Amino acid sequence: MLLELRLENYAVIDHLAVEFALGLNLLTGETGAGKSILIDALALLMGDKASPDIIRFGTDRAVISAVFEVDGAAEKVVARILESNGIDSEDENLILRREISAAKGRVFVNNQPATVSVLKQLAPYLASIHAQNESLVSFDGVVRLALLDSYAGTHLDPLVEAFAGWKQVRDKIQELETGEQDRLRLVDLWTFQKREIDDAKLQPGEDERLETEKRVLANAEKIYNSAMQAFDLLYEGSASTSASLRSAQKHLEELIRYEPKFHEALASLESARISVEDVGASLRDYAGGIEASPEHLAQIEDRLALLDRLKRKYGPTLEEVMKLGADVTQKLSEIENKDDILRDLRKQLATAAEAYLQIARTVSKKRYEAAKKLERLVEAEINELSMKTQFRIEISGTDDEANWTASGFDHVEYMISTNPGEPMHPLDQIASGGEMSRVMLALKATVEAGSRKKASGAQRTLIFDEIDTGIGGRAAEAVGKKLKSLSRTSQVLCVTHLPQIATFADHHYLIEKKRSGDRTKTTVREITGSERTEEVARMISGAKLTETSLKHAEQMLKANA
Repeated sequence: MLLELRLENYAVIDHLAVEFALGLNLLTGETGAGKSILIDALALLMGDKASPDIIRFGTDRAVISAVFEVDGAAEKVVARILESNGIDSEDENLILRREISAAKGRVFVNNQPATVSVLKQLAPYLASIHAQNESLVSFDGVVRLALLDSYAGTHLDPLVEAFAGWKQVRDKIQELETGEQDRLRLVDLWTFQKREIDDAKLQPGEDERLETEKRVLANAEKIYNSAMQAFDLLYEGSASTSASLRSAQKHLEELIRYEPKFHEALASLESARISVEDVGASLRDYAGGIEASPEHLAQIEDRLALLDRLKRKYGPTLEEVMKLGADVTQKLSEIENKDDILRDLRKQLATAAEAYLQIARTVSKKRYEAAKKLERLVEAEINELSMKTQFRIEISGTDDEANWTASGFDHVEYMISTNPGEPMHPLDQIASGGEMSRVMLALKATVEAGSRKKASGAQRTLIFDEIDTGIGGRAAEAVGKKLKSLSRTSQVLCVTHLPQIATFADHHYLIEKKRSGDRTKTTVREITGSERTEEVARMISGAKLTETSLKHAEQMLKANA
């Protein structure tokens, strides 16, 4: 449930905080007041693409934040998403914040840095936004299929994996079977590359090791002198550190004869002397192994030159050169053993195809069963919204390989006849925006209820942005009742311009655009009592209130309370 929404420097809003509650939350206001601004802001918190254009003029960034209460089945899923992204949970509330600037935007979840991808992962368990124009611009085959799968509770991950496995093998076969002439022309090049890389007998990290050895050989005299001087100071001579420590030990032993408390100090000196002598011995042995060999230095430089030439030709790193060598070796092997490889791949393809078909047919059967139930429920819902329609869900497509996709081989079309005796037509071809709004409301409401039931009572905030466009009278009242019914099991937010719908609100918010100095800003506040009556009256009669419109508003509010 959405508890609070805050906007800062967003469009015409400077600072705004709105608290929402359970039930039906309706937002009204005059045309141009910015009713849809709140919905657009929520969409950004659900992961929509942001634009610097929404930043309030004269400021450098816009900030949108919201607090959601997450409980029920969604709580565990949200917790898993947060954990997988390294984000701590905060009790049962989830805090989302998005900052948008011309330079770079930032996302925070529970006040911890996150990404837009995390918002998109969380969105399905927080809110569902439905705009009246979405049915016209985005109700394509993919959306239609996803809507049915949402109602059916279809899990597509196994199908996606099976399709990816089958496609990978199929693409490999096509790669081997096509472009044969081009591949043969490349054989000479691959053979040369393989020979050149193989002859070099490369070893991982060889270039770094040789560079270190080269530095030592090139500075052998300096390194030898430094090591021996350090050895002399630590170990050799009467003034060495080792000799000084031995002398101190003798004096300390004499002191201990009279003052036993210095036993620990003597042990520390002994440990220090041993460490110093160990370091000195290591330096002596290291210096003894240094040989100023110009011949060996020349050999290393020649080897490094060879490695640098290979890296310039085949990759910036030695590992990439070795990888290229392995790749061309595999390609040459594929050409030499093409028939055997193709035979094995075709066996793998048959196995992958059978696995895909088994899952896809199971998914398809589930869709057919769900479609029969869904079309009856949606038709009943539509007819409750002052329409006399027939509604059908047609599933087409065969299991021929040409129809295979990651979502199966089914194609879904929603068909409707809005008048008795008329033939069925695809839903997205309906001319009337009002009819489309009601059909989409019924469809979305039914799917939401079905998917929520399958998710063990998981609830989302349902947001409708002017989905009542193009309707009025009895149809508007029917839509209001439907929204009210939805709000009994889910929190509903709805932007509306119809008084018939506004009177059903549990919480009524007025959005106003006001002038403050030389700037315009939008405010939102919850209205009750006489203020709400006046707002409904304004929606009935326009800016000029009359006694008739006020009485009409009072009657409507009482009737739909």
